[in-house]
Amino acid sequence: MATINDNYLKLKAGYLFPEIARRVNAFAEANPDAKIIRLGIGDVTEPLPQACRTAMIKAVEDMGDRSLFKGYGPEQGYAWLREKIAEHDFRSRGCDIDASEIFISDGSKCDSGNILDIFGDDNTIAVTDPVYPVYVDTNVMAGHTGDANEKGEYEGFVYLPITAENNFTAQIPSQKVDLIYLCFPNNPTGATATKEHLQAWVDYAKMHGSIIFFDAAYEAFIADPSLPHSIYEIEGARDCAIEFRSFSKNAGFTGTRCALTVVPRTLTAKAKDGSDVELWKLWNRRQSTKFNGVSYIVQRGAEAVYSEAGKMQTQTLVSFYMENAKIIREQLTAAGLKVYGGTNAPYVWVQTPNGLSSWDFFDKLLHSTNVVGTPGSGFGAAGEGYFRISAFNSRENVEEAMKRISEKFKV
Repeated sequence: MATINDNYLKLKAGYLFPEIARRVNAFAEANPDAKIIRLGIGDVTEPLPQACRTAMIKAVEDMGDRSLFKGYGPEQGYAWLREKIAEHDFRSRGCDIDASEIFISDGSKCDSGNILDIFGDDNTIAVTDPVYPVYVDTNVMAGHTGDANEKGEYEGFVYLPITAENNFTAQIPSQKVDLIYLCFPNNPTGATATKEHLQAWVDYAKMHGSIIFFDAAYEAFIADPSLPHSIYEIEGARDCAIEFRSFSKNAGFTGTRCALTVVPRTLTAKAKDGSDVELWKLWNRRQSTKFNGVSYIVQRGAEAVYSEAGKMQTQTLVSFYMENAKIIREQLTAAGLKVYGGTNAPYVWVQTPNGLSSWDFFDKLLHSTNVVGTPGSGFGAAGEGYFRISAFNSRENVEEAMKRISEKFKV
């Protein structure tokens, strides 16, 4: 008889966002006239930039021309896109990243889980708490953890609490860890990291032979010129860090699917015999074996992000969502709620009022204002007592949602 991967049975009852959807759908069925505003999942709402749409239409036309038709593309991504990324996203910021070190993919969420394929089962893994759930759940699925305790913490992880007291930036652990997940600007708290903070992490990783998985999916929302957009702006990061990026939020590609992962050729880890192995070669082999690449049409759309028109249009999108974040932050603050984030990130992290738990506040908000957010406890034990509100929605919906919340929860 066929057997299953028992590690899946260790996962908590449901992934955070499907559980939110379940509760919202149940409420909607019971209240069909309710005008629900969804500020929970970080999905974009505004149309793709015109430059991207035009490039994709042209690419579709190419597919109808035998001389321009594209079948299987290179698994690593087309060179013309990787060159644009290297030039505009990295070398323009002083990062020593070559196009050959960039891998195009269908999502940074996918890559942050798939990267585990090239690492061993005996690594000590550090995650922040709260944390983007994918980092935790993919390690559970891969068999890198024990069971979860009553707080939802899995045996085998080193949890790094990020709280208001430490400005939601993780304290470097006293013990040695091998794999480190960092996300800045942070999902879910909206916090950012200074160059000094990231330098301390890089120094730690180099000292211990650790690898940093750096999720920079929200770097386009950084407005403060003193803050780094990439881990590779930090001296020594090429020797200890893999970076994940996405076109989802800056250019609206959540449904179109295009992202990238950077694996420097200088990056190595140990084999069981103690030898150093280049991680680039392992990731390239993994992608070549398990992945057929992102479509030509989508990659042409992503390339257009770096055109002059594309740059202006994506910046307009980013500015639109950040104005939403400003409205959320200011309106909730005026209502007397304690809020964090929303300045260099599209998420606002709200302390729940009156001692309500995260899920109690979720239910109360849904039932009394018909607004959906994300319970902080769904991101980890240290997220209890907090709530994430996303700036990804129309201006009309954001303003209406803030009006409803302010009227109901003004203190």
